[in-house]
Amino acid sequence: MSNSVAIVTGASQGIGQAIAIRLARDFSGLVLVARSRSKLEETAEAVRVAGAKTLVIDADLARPEAAKAVVDQALAAFGRIDALLNIAGAVPQIDLFDMCDEQWDAGLALKLHGARRLTVAAWPALKAAKGAAVLMSGNSALFPKAPYAAVGTINAAIVALAKAFSDRGIADGVQVNSVLPGPVMTGRRRSYLEHWAQLHKVSVEEATANFPREAGIARYGEPEEIAELMAFLVSPAARWMTGSTLRMDGGEVKSI
Repeated sequence: MSNSVAIVTGASQGIGQAIAIRLARDFSGLVLVARSRSKLEETAEAVRVAGAKTLVIDADLARPEAAKAVVDQALAAFGRIDALLNIAGAVPQIDLFDMCDEQWDAGLALKLHGARRLTVAAWPALKAAKGAAVLMSGNSALFPKAPYAAVGTINAAIVALAKAFSDRGIADGVQVNSVLPGPVMTGRRRSYLEHWAQLHKVSVEEATANFPREAGIARYGEPEEIAELMAFLVSPAARWMTGSTLRMDGGEVKSI
């Protein structure tokens, strides 16, 4: 995949950062997008060490104008876009009856509308390259619960959005899939476990050990494992896979 270019959003930390570093082995250019420039620079350094050129763009994809600006800068720097990985989108885990409209709107603006606008803006370039797009959702799309209603609702919308894009992509030659990670050990999950431990008056170690047992899995996933799946989805080996929703969750979802 020499001379190919990928955009990775949410590339400053966690799964997005792992994806960017992994794709540096396959793509010659990577456009790294997130709100924190200092953290993005850390990712960019690792990507350059792995052999790819980088363009760092600190942008808030919740803003309507950000998507076009990202695509314009990517095309100005590299002249093409072969893959788009929509990873950005932290949604607050707040109970259904406690979330206000502003919190709902913030989650929708970044994860759903940010991914939608960026995919639309990149579509002509992806069409020209016969490229691929991936939208990251999460297992909560399959079982939305009151304690994290917004996460489940928005993740379900992401799956539907990816399916709609894939339908258009059949005619345009653009491959689109969505990925549902299970519990992955990231900085955000560590913060959640610390909050949960404080709330339930247990140690962080106990909270960390309890969650996999309650979820019915052997262990947490690692960001690098999700990155390998993403790398496959935007590779030539996966060209006939489109409109699919892939779970990688250590067996957390028990239904067929």
